[in-house]
Amino acid sequence: MLASTLETSDVLLQVNGLKKYYFIREGIFGGVTGSINAVDDISFTVKKGETFSIVGESGCGKSTTGKCLVRIEDPTSGSIVLNNKNITSSHGKELLDLRRNIQMIFQDPYSSLNPKHTIRESISEPLVNFRIAKGAELEKKLTNLMEIVGLSPKYLDRYPHEFSGGQRQRIGIARALAVNPELIICDEPVSALDVSIQSQILNLLKDLQQEFQLTYIFISHDLSVVHHISDRVAVMYLGRIVEMGSKTELFNNPKHPYTKALLSSIPIANPDIDNKQDRIILNGDVPSPRNPPNGCYFHTRCPYKKEQCENSYPDFTSISETHKTACFYVNEI
Repeated sequence: MLASTLETSDVLLQVNGLKKYYFIREGIFGGVTGSINAVDDISFTVKKGETFSIVGESGCGKSTTGKCLVRIEDPTSGSIVLNNKNITSSHGKELLDLRRNIQMIFQDPYSSLNPKHTIRESISEPLVNFRIAKGAELEKKLTNLMEIVGLSPKYLDRYPHEFSGGQRQRIGIARALAVNPELIICDEPVSALDVSIQSQILNLLKDLQQEFQLTYIFISHDLSVVHHISDRVAVMYLGRIVEMGSKTELFNNPKHPYTKALLSSIPIANPDIDNKQDRIILNGDVPSPRNPPNGCYFHTRCPYKKEQCENSYPDFTSISETHKTACFYVNEI
């Protein structure tokens, strides 16, 4: 378990030992024959007003983590504490209050909007459900939200298919902002957009964070995007966090072999510089989360593995007060 070094008063979200297993049932009687360990015992804290990013390859569990935090998925075990309140097993009104404090921006800005609903209906829904506004007040709120995300209020009565991908994502952001949340989970919010539009959405998110004192958990596989928007970064591999630190520490001084490999894969525009970079090519594929390897989960692909790596999972080693990594031989590689 990774202990936090942040002052308690600064912490908005604290996650301890979070697990999400999908149990596999087979046979006539539907007996449990195994599990897919999508999220496998992770812990972290998120400070008020910061952007905490979670990165890793597809299938590493980062999106499932986000869904557990907003309770789209129920955790198998562990605790999620928001503003000193354990929300892990919230139900009914407690869960409704949680949904007001934590909102989510989804990867696909089209499928996250109901194609049969106008934009007015999509953004109004949370405002009506939480009884935040109605009548003239609701109309004023809708107009304000559209203007905040850079869209004209005259588009409120249009349908999702009438907008571009970037415009639809702005609508998704407006819907997330509607209930004045403290924390927004951004699940790959720009990966489905053209590169020219990505920077616009990222800059919008940063401006909104400053204006409304928002806290973000930013989930992405794109390290260039993560470098642009993050304050702190956690790297996940096969359901576990393998390294965590500030953006500067992680990008300038990566310690885990997996983090080093990820960073070495970032494209560099200048071909002269690119030719001088050492590319780390990992052998093999990510093991199945249904049958993770013994010991360190990364040892099957690690160029530095030793016998100890195959037999036991490493505890976190502190590089600095805020920089930690799970590797036995962090000082040797």
